[in-house]
Amino acid sequence: MNWAHVLLAGYIGAVIATVVGVCRKKGWVGKVSGAVIFVVAIIGWNLFDTHYLIPRESPDYGLTETQKFEKAMLTMPVYEVIKEQEPALWQTILNQAVEMKTAGKSEQQIIDTIQPQILTFQMARLQQAPDANVIAYMQVNLAQIDAIAKVGGDECFRFLFPAVKGGINPVQLIPREIMSRRMANDMTMLQAAYGPGKHTVTAEEKELALQDLQAISPGLVQRYGPDIQIMADPNKGVGKEQLACDMVQDLWTQVLKLPTARAAGVIRLMLSAEMQ
Repeated sequence: MNWAHVLLAGYIGAVIATVVGVCRKKGWVGKVSGAVIFVVAIIGWNLFDTHYLIPRESPDYGLTETQKFEKAMLTMPVYEVIKEQEPALWQTILNQAVEMKTAGKSEQQIIDTIQPQILTFQMARLQQAPDANVIAYMQVNLAQIDAIAKVGGDECFRFLFPAVKGGINPVQLIPREIMSRRMANDMTMLQAAYGPGKHTVTAEEKELALQDLQAISPGLVQRYGPDIQIMADPNKGVGKEQLACDMVQDLWTQVLKLPTARAAGVIRLMLSAEMQ
């Protein structure tokens, strides 16, 4: 099993779930479409290249599965940060993945187990990240969506809502520069959230963020009408894939137009545990 591939899938899936999940939280969407259930989005991946299946050509030849997985984890910034900040979580992910591999579970099943844990870790850290890091985090996520939107509406829809029509392999569609920037930004954000300059969310920040969300919501409803419900129930987006993609982009574009501190506050609120 190509552990680097599995870990990258879990990493990217966590980011995507974060972006899409916030569009489906209770609150401003709920006022239009009723109760919203957050469903974690997982990207479907193609099988890795057969060259990696030749044991003696692999640099990991001779290593145990645990050693291979640990080696792969330490090649990815987010897992390095997790090992440093949350060693118990890091060990849990390591043990679960190796046990599932030994039990004959598929790559996707392992990804599905890893991804929610990474997502929870990232979202918790985002609450403590400084404003600039929060903005950079969301800007690069929007850049990913924009890049795939240029390929086509169907691809964008599958990227955002893989559970509906099946996902895509974003590595094949997102420019390497954006992928690299996202990983670098994420690592910086996670480290800043743990440092001496970490942010503390106040009641005043939450209240202002809620007001800003309430100000953004009517414009979206006016532009998209009943179709706004697609963000609460993506199944309603089948046949309206481009529109669904446009709505997600529109939402984040409006948020990022706010002054830095306020935009960061909205992002934190939308990604907070209380909004799930």
